[in-house]
Parts: sequence; C-alpha cells; structure tokens
Amino acid sequence: MKNKHLLLLATTITILFTACTKKNTQGKLVPNNAAMVLHVNGQSILSKLSWDEIKQNKIFEAIYSDSAVNTTFKKLLDDPAKAGIDINGDLLVYLVKDSTGGYVVMQGSVKDAAALASFNKELTGGGTASQTDGISFISKAPVCAGWSSEKFVYLADVPQMKEMDDLTKRLMRDSINIAPAAMPRDILAACKNIFQLKESNSLATDEKFSRLMEQKGDVHVWINSEYLNNSADALAALSMVRLDKLYKGNITTFTASFDEGKIVLNGHSYAGDELTKLFKKYSGGKVNEEMLKRMPGKNILALIGLNFKPEGLHEFLKLLNIDGFITLGLNSLGMNTDDFIKANKGDVVFGISDFTLKPDTSSNYLYQQNGLAEPNHLKPAANYVFTVSIKDKDAFNKLINAGKKLGGQYLGTDAPATAYNSNGNYFVLGNTKENTDQYLAGTNSSNDIVSKISGAPFTGYVNLQMLLKTISAQPQKDSLDKAMMEVNSNFWDNLIWKGGDFEDGGITQKAEIQLLDKNTNSLKQLNQYINKMGEMVSLKRKKQREAMMAFEDAAILPIMPQQKIADAPATAH
Repeated sequence: MKNKHLLLLATTITILFTACTKKNTQGKLVPNNAAMVLHVNGQSILSKLSWDEIKQNKIFEAIYSDSAVNTTFKKLLDDPAKAGIDINGDLLVYLVKDSTGGYVVMQGSVKDAAALASFNKELTGGGTASQTDGISFISKAPVCAGWSSEKFVYLADVPQMKEMDDLTKRLMRDSINIAPAAMPRDILAACKNIFQLKESNSLATDEKFSRLMEQKGDVHVWINSEYLNNSADALAALSMVRLDKLYKGNITTFTASFDEGKIVLNGHSYAGDELTKLFKKYSGGKVNEEMLKRMPGKNILALIGLNFKPEGLHEFLKLLNIDGFITLGLNSLGMNTDDFIKANKGDVVFGISDFTLKPDTSSNYLYQQNGLAEPNHLKPAANYVFTVSIKDKDAFNKLINAGKKLGGQYLGTDAPATAYNSNGNYFVLGNTKENTDQYLAGTNSSNDIVSKISGAPFTGYVNLQMLLKTISAQPQKDSLDKAMMEVNSNFWDNLIWKGGDFEDGGITQKAEIQLLDKNTNSLKQLNQYINKMGEMVSLKRKKQREAMMAFEDAAILPIMPQQKIADAPATAH
C-alpha cells in the first residue's frame, strides 16, 4: 500500500511538472545549441502583404530575370505551392556553430509531399537519394534536403565559419599556427539528426524560447551570444578579466510586428545567473522626467535618458574581475569608485537639438588657398547637452577635477568647444554656456516627447524626419541622390524606445519605428520603399558603370595611334 501511495505521488508530481513546463511546437526541430533563430509567421505576414505584391517588387523581378538563376528555383519564386511548400505555415531559419564550422537550416511546412519530392530532385540535380523511417533525403554537398509528409528541412554546410574562428585565433595568439583542418561534414547525417532530435535537446522545451513564441508578432528572433561566441580560444583570452560573464547565458529575443504606420519591436535580454542577480538587485528605477523636460532648444533631434543604481558598480566590477584595474586608473586621477558612487544619484540625460547645416569654412579655405572656386559644401551643426544628477557635491567635485585632468592629458587644442556648469542638483556639459545655463534654469519643456518615452529605466527618441529633411537640404549634384533622399524623407518619421525593467528573468525593451504614413500597413510601405530604393540604386550603378566606361575610353584613345605605329610592320630601307 505504501509503495502504491509513493507511485501515485511520483506520478502526480511528474504530471504537474510536465504541465507547468512551457513548451512550443516551433522549436521541435531546432537544437538547443542554435546560435541564431529566425521565425516567420507565414500566415500573419501574407495577411499583410500577398505573394503577388512581393513578386511585383523590382528586386524580386531582377532576381527572377537573372540568367544565373536556374529554372527550378524560379518555379519556387513563381509559386511556392508548386514546389510543395506551404508558405502560410511557420518558416524557421537557424544557425549552428561547431568545431567543423557551422551549418544553416531552413525548415517549414509541406503542402504537397509529391510536388516537393519532384522539386528537390530537380533542385539538387543528381543528388544522392535515400529514405529513413519514412523521411526522404536528397544530398549533394554542401546541401541536403529532407522531408516528411508534414515538415521539410534544407541544410547547408558553412565551413567558412571555422575559417573566421581560425583568423580570430591568429589575431589572439599573434601566430600563424592554427588547428588542423576538420573533416568535411557528413551533411546527410546532419540532416537526419534534425529529424531524430530529442525534444529534451531541442528548443521546444526551452522556457525562454516558448515565451518568445507566445508573443504575438510577425517575426521572432532568437540570438544566443554564448553559442555565437563559442571559440575556446576566445574564452581562454577572456578568462583573466572574466568578460565571458557578459555573454555566458546571454540570450536576446525580440518580436517584430508590422502595424499600421509603424514597426513595433518587443525584446527581452537574459544573462547568466550571476549577472541576472545583479540586474534583479539593482533594477527598478525610472528615468528622471524633470531632467528630460529641461532639454533646451526649439527642435529636439534626439533625447536619451538613463536611470541606474550606482551602488551596483562595485559588484559589477568585481564580477568581471576588473575592479583592481579600474581602481588603479581612478587613483591616478585622484579619486576612486566610492567617490563615483557617492557623487551620483544615477540619473543621466543626453540630448541634441537645433540640428542644421552650415557652410564648411575649413574646406572653403583650402579651395581659396589653391585659387579655386569655393564649393557649396555644408557640414552638420547642432546644440547638445549631457547632464547627470548630483548626490554629494564634494564627491562630485572630485569627478570634475578628474575630468579636467583627463581632458588635459588627451584633448589637444583642436578639441571641440565645451562649457559646463552646476547648480548643486545637476551637472551639465554642453557645446555653449548659453545651453548649459538654459538647462539649469529649466525654462524649456519638451512635454510631448517626454510623455512618449518616460516611465522606464532607459528611454530614447530620435526625430528621423528632422534629420533627413535637414540633410536633404544639402545641394545634391546627382539627381538620383536627391531622389533617394526624398524617398527617405517621405518614409521615416521617428524612433522611440524604452526598456530596462526586470521581468520574467530578464531585461525588457520596446522600440517603435514610426513611419510618416500612419494609415497604411508598415509591411506594405516597406515593400514599396525597398522597390523604389532598389530601382534607384540599380540606375545609379548603371550610371556609374557608364561613367567608368567613358573614362576608360578617354584614357585609351590618346594611346591608340602610338600603339598602331608600334604594331606596324617594319619597311626595308
């Protein structure tokens, strides 16, 4: 009876544990050591931009009309359904790095297995066919295709990744000695391994990946920095200062949604256990709204705010094992990390305003010296301020003195003009005294911008429309350059992002790329934008080729008469 009770308890715990473990269906054929994963929600994407609209894009048409593209691949471009592929299903592309280099996999849903089999046979052109456990394979290095009645997989070997790692080893070792060449990859075995992948070794049981797949969106991205930087030599080189703590367990995920008039990105950043503890312990602040509102200037181009807890600096430096190096450097400037922590409240704001173009007198001077006409050349100019909140005046004075000392050592007479001021609450550094004084006076207020970006530890805003409109005022000699600037100016509006909160074991982030047209789906707008820009880039390249040919002809023509004389047969005297 006792054993029955224990068995019932064990069964209940197992069921509860299994039920509570987050799973997903998309990651079943993705190994858990994948460095990067791109997931495209075909149904969602095609509901916003049809395949016919994609086919009308000039870049698509250029690829389709390229004689180098074989007719089999053109069948796929013309209509993926004819190739047996269901483009309304999930499409995943992922990268795996290993000792052989790496490989890239594309997987998706099968619509017609017979059509796909015919397509794969044509595509590989003489590949070796086989079948295992009801799954068909055709392999021809460096590509292998595998498919069942439900899923297809295309695997491409990428040995070049090892070559890049070998180059890194050379640079780190300052030597030409590298590891011996690895054996070529058995692509058929690698493709079979994907279909035989155990769920426990896949991303199907990874809670972070499951959380990503749960987020509503058109595209999902997974980046595992630890596996992306898995070179053993790199780890050894970083072991002294323990910079590996920054990317061990470091995973970045984000979802992209193409909404009306904007592209929305929702991200999550995870770290290793030790770094996560620091994030959790020292997170939770909000950017100082009053500091944001004080930003001077009539037109704000960019505004960035940050809130952090200075108390976490000690633990962070110790974690990376660089506290000793930092202490030595700060001591040489007459301060230490305690002074920095004591001086700061943890509020930082940086802003740029009144962006414009002014005559570049330096280039004009060079032209005058050489007796040439002055070019109508302009250079960017703007006002800026960098400000921090003060916790302890005496400690902050140490920082100011250290900054003066450091500036005297590394900034020469050509350094840009700066001005700084302080009222005991804020320290402000700017390009003019007028800007620093205006900031401290608090007479300006950017409420409309602040309301959009406040409420998070890290916030930012960039007025892309203002930037592009101002740059487009620069006189363009080439009509195509001018047209390209107009296309950009009529497309982009602004960028807003905020983040830094600790949720679900990681740091959250959100960004919105606002487009000028607020009423049209952003994916349709992107397709039209790429179409226009692609057409202009093509015309520009054609124009450049014609100019180069004309230059070559002009350079060759004066030589031709001499060449004819040299080639003429000698006459007898």
